[in-house]
Amino acid sequence: MLAALVVGHPVTLLSQAIERSMYVSVVDQTGAPVPDLGPSDFIVREDNASREVLRVGPATDPMQVAILVDNSTAAGPEVSNIRRALPAFVDVLTRPTASGRRNEVAIITLASRPTILADYSIDAAPLTKAIDRVWAETSDSGCYLLDGLIEVSQGIKKRESTRPVIVAITGEGPELSNRHPDQVLTPLRESGAALHVISIGMPAASTSVDVLDRNRVVDEGTRVTGGTHTQLLTSMALAGRLEQLANVLTHTYRIVYAHPDSLIPPQRITVVARRADLTAFGTPVNDQQARR
Repeated sequence: MLAALVVGHPVTLLSQAIERSMYVSVVDQTGAPVPDLGPSDFIVREDNASREVLRVGPATDPMQVAILVDNSTAAGPEVSNIRRALPAFVDVLTRPTASGRRNEVAIITLASRPTILADYSIDAAPLTKAIDRVWAETSDSGCYLLDGLIEVSQGIKKRESTRPVIVAITGEGPELSNRHPDQVLTPLRESGAALHVISIGMPAASTSVDVLDRNRVVDEGTRVTGGTHTQLLTSMALAGRLEQLANVLTHTYRIVYAHPDSLIPPQRITVVARRADLTAFGTPVNDQQARR
């Protein structure tokens, strides 16, 4: 009799779902972005629970891109190639988006201490001038990548950036930040930025605690923020890699999915392409509570 009453007068026990969004890039086996995908091509999970993908479309929101450049003494032989590769990368990023708005780009060097050569700008001219000032420091300087990631992440959060991206170009020299990985990963996650790291040179087997901490931040930071890590043996390949990265960043999807109205945000959000030959990586949109 009770069962009959329940069937006859169902009670809604679950709150109505709300919409959440992610910026998602999908690449094929060559690293090229894949167009024309729809809701059925993606699987989104919050923790271990699958969520319904409602809509998929191009991401037209402008990006705020911080480019971090290692110009330490150890990276000195690579700096000229870095300086030559950056203008084309910045040129693509500062073109208007499909919505007519422009991405903002900043240039920060990492030798001795993080130094802003050009603050966020939609204009390529001051950024090009800043790139011309990227020279290797010769006074036996070291790289402060971890300090740079902390400061940039804090700046992104303070600016309330809507679609932040960090691109770090670094060598394999000493790391002098003296930071525990958690000191870096926490503000990085809180910023909502996707971290992309391009490492140049042969990875050295190092027992230095600072280098090991940097390696952990690069590995975990790129993975949990929906970014990428690329190892280049020579800086001569940097221009091609930056061209590829610019193509991926400017051909990103915005995925909208259903999220149960809950006071407890998920600990982990994952996105997967259904096709086995494709790779997807994504970052939650900054106007939501969910964080990796």
